[in-house]
Amino acid sequence: MKSNTLAIHEGTLKDRVTGGVNTPLYTSSACNYMDRGEAVYPRYFNAPNQDAVARKLAALEHAEAGLVFSSGMGAMSTSILAYAGSGDHVVMLDALYGGTHHFATEWFSHFGIDCTFTLTSAEDVIRKVTPKTKVIVIESPTNPLLAVVDIEKIAQFAKEKKITTIIDNTFASPVNQTPLDLGIDIVVHSGTKYLGGHSDLCCGMVACSKEKMARILSLAKVLGPSLDPRLCHLLERSMKTLFLRVKAQTRNAMEVASFLETRPAVEKVYYPGLEAFEGHEIAKRQMTGFGAMLSFEIRGHDPDRFIESLCLIRPAVSLGGVESTICPPGRTSHAKMSAEERKRVGVTDGLLRLSVGLEDAEDLKQDLDAALHKISKDI
Repeated sequence: MKSNTLAIHEGTLKDRVTGGVNTPLYTSSACNYMDRGEAVYPRYFNAPNQDAVARKLAALEHAEAGLVFSSGMGAMSTSILAYAGSGDHVVMLDALYGGTHHFATEWFSHFGIDCTFTLTSAEDVIRKVTPKTKVIVIESPTNPLLAVVDIEKIAQFAKEKKITTIIDNTFASPVNQTPLDLGIDIVVHSGTKYLGGHSDLCCGMVACSKEKMARILSLAKVLGPSLDPRLCHLLERSMKTLFLRVKAQTRNAMEVASFLETRPAVEKVYYPGLEAFEGHEIAKRQMTGFGAMLSFEIRGHDPDRFIESLCLIRPAVSLGGVESTICPPGRTSHAKMSAEERKRVGVTDGLLRLSVGLEDAEDLKQDLDAALHKISKDI
């Protein structure tokens, strides 16, 4: 089946009582254990609604197994700790999501894990690998500068060295990129974003082989970051429209990025779909679409004043919803990084991250243009 068909049908459980087309909601946390290998219990990640969503993601990411978590950071931290421990070394991109960066800088030492940060290039990632390296963590496109890294090159090198690779695929989503096909071992999502898609869920997901999942699941059962079946039910509903939503948002983002690129008040636009973007050629090779996220810097203007001048696009800290949202990463997603670290990775105080939604592209461009004109007149 094609991906859009899988998004709708894969994982759906039959309603044997009413014959309904949706997966029934199973809320019980106390279940019969007789004649069962393992009792059904939400913390074991084996409740029916958890399984339905996990199977859907696995199909979309071309994986053997999936797992749903209560947050993206729960998914990422569990995946890393499943394959790196005391005395091990981890290589991570500088440009990772701020929460992942914070986890490494603040908590790896408590687990005896050493970490080296790298530039967003396959060559630099490979150079930073040591004999003690057990895990490589990347993100492509990155949050918030949309940098693109050669996934296949890193994955091929890591397999030769028997290093586990983990990628945060949140920005691309399975609609625009399937990293397992490029050789990556483990794919992680903040399901709060595009998988949920309606700004009303907090969740995370992992997809990989059954062999890799065994260790992740074993640790997850102990740490306990499972998602309540009720929220799994909502997540499954949202994932059915994933391809329709993200493809439309991706088309909108291309229009908006191209428009911003022509505005004199805009210093720089970061979007893989632009031909002038540094990672454009790599993105064309490994992505089927360039995604619905972009960021930009305004030349000599107060970003807060610009955001206040918008009418349609809303200020919000998350992304991936049907509505367009905007925020300064330096004060939101990357606020836990020090000012020095933000400067080092290119997250300036004037950088704005725009999550393009499902509104008409012309309305979005008019809103941005009006705000740009307004702040220009204020000076």
